[in-house]
Amino acid sequence: MPPILPDFSSSVKLKYVKLGYQYLVNHIITLTLIPIMIGVSIELIRLGPNEILNLWNSLNLNLVQILCSSFLVIFIATVYFMSKPRTIYLVDYACFKPPVTCRVPFATFMEHSRLILKNNPKSVEFQMRILERSGLGEETCLPPSIHYIPPKPTMESARGEAELVIFSAMDSLFEKTGLKPKDIDILIVNCSLFSPTPSLSAMVINKYKLRSNIRSFNLSGMGCSAGLISIDLARDLLQVHPNSNAVVVSTEIITPNYYQGNERAMLLPNCLFRMGGAAIMLSNRTTEKRRAKYRLVHVVRTHKGGDDKAYKCVFEEEDKEGKVGISLQKDLMAIAGEALKSNITTMGPLVLPASEQLLFLITLIGRKIFNPKWKPYIPDFKQAFEHFCIHAGGRAVIDELQKNLQLSTEHVEASRMTLHRFGNTSSSSLWYELNYIESKGRMKKGDRVWQIAFGSGFKCNSAVWKCNRSIKTPIDGPWTDCIDRYPVHIPEIVKL
Repeated sequence: MPPILPDFSSSVKLKYVKLGYQYLVNHIITLTLIPIMIGVSIELIRLGPNEILNLWNSLNLNLVQILCSSFLVIFIATVYFMSKPRTIYLVDYACFKPPVTCRVPFATFMEHSRLILKNNPKSVEFQMRILERSGLGEETCLPPSIHYIPPKPTMESARGEAELVIFSAMDSLFEKTGLKPKDIDILIVNCSLFSPTPSLSAMVINKYKLRSNIRSFNLSGMGCSAGLISIDLARDLLQVHPNSNAVVVSTEIITPNYYQGNERAMLLPNCLFRMGGAAIMLSNRTTEKRRAKYRLVHVVRTHKGGDDKAYKCVFEEEDKEGKVGISLQKDLMAIAGEALKSNITTMGPLVLPASEQLLFLITLIGRKIFNPKWKPYIPDFKQAFEHFCIHAGGRAVIDELQKNLQLSTEHVEASRMTLHRFGNTSSSSLWYELNYIESKGRMKKGDRVWQIAFGSGFKCNSAVWKCNRSIKTPIDGPWTDCIDRYPVHIPEIVKL
């Protein structure tokens, strides 16, 4: 017989129930105060002007009490605003776009591998399998010295790559912002694997003739998450130096770190890492508020270096033949997952709405008291952010974060497309992803962006930005000539 009542499980839109719950919990204070304010207003209207005046006179306040109270209010307000952290603005940024002559299609990469590793066909086959599943496209770039057979990783060619990448990004930043070199108060350059003397920051100072009293820093050996470490350092410096501009340069120099041995764990970076760099202008000047693109909200850093496995999962060392390379261990993804868990445990209370925090707390108490087998509640970070920039370290990294954070295909689109078009550009990949979102016209005023990066050590670092104004589609940048082709379908395996 047909049911008398409709099937409510299919007719009721449960998502609207959840939306109602989220709105109720997130605005509980407002919803509580509104009836109280309405009641007070009705009571004041009912009393009338004469009764309100009599009530004020009954307080018996004299001039001294009024002046003391006013002074106390002014004093508290002054202390609050003076102790409040300075707002840090991201005025603009520029990404390096490699020249077409540096492109390395799959066929070129594999031909070079066969010629360089002609005595070890198994290593060539291994690189081919990695490249087929890497998620990289045909337009990624390697520096000119790597195009030679055999490669020429000399100090001169490494400096040449650094000058090409860093100076191109800096010139583009100066053009976009109108910033003059003499207006830079703080300079931070991060490059993990290439640390010459004089430093890269000194190279920038010499090129642009920066001031002699500039506060310059050069960070090395800190992996792919060093870009956010540089942002954190710039934030701390801008808190203590008022009315200042800071420029952060994030890059990785590939030339001296191209591995030519046969160890599989060290051949993996050859297949993933590519040329890239970015220059970012930060400021604490209130005059920059109107034109700034973003405002820095949070930076959360997690370091797992106390654990031996985490410390050695990305390790620079020599192989049996004495050739130096970066070794990536098999347990890298598991360690990255633990680092991410620690990071979001700190990040969650700072960004998640009250509704998500309440659900997480109820589930946690239930697991501790009633049933440990209860499925743990994974907070919905989509309630806290509109955009996600996940470090394009490889397809496995993006897949794992998409699964753990329950993100949609669109949320990880910027990361996948950046990996496809530019490869793993190390610490600068986050800025290529942010530029992708802007180039698609998706960044609106008030949108929140979560940047997540992983690095050797082992580290997981996060930064949260809030869009300061609706951003028009850029007319220049790394995506200008190809954004209309993206997103593209990336197959699981590209047969070579």
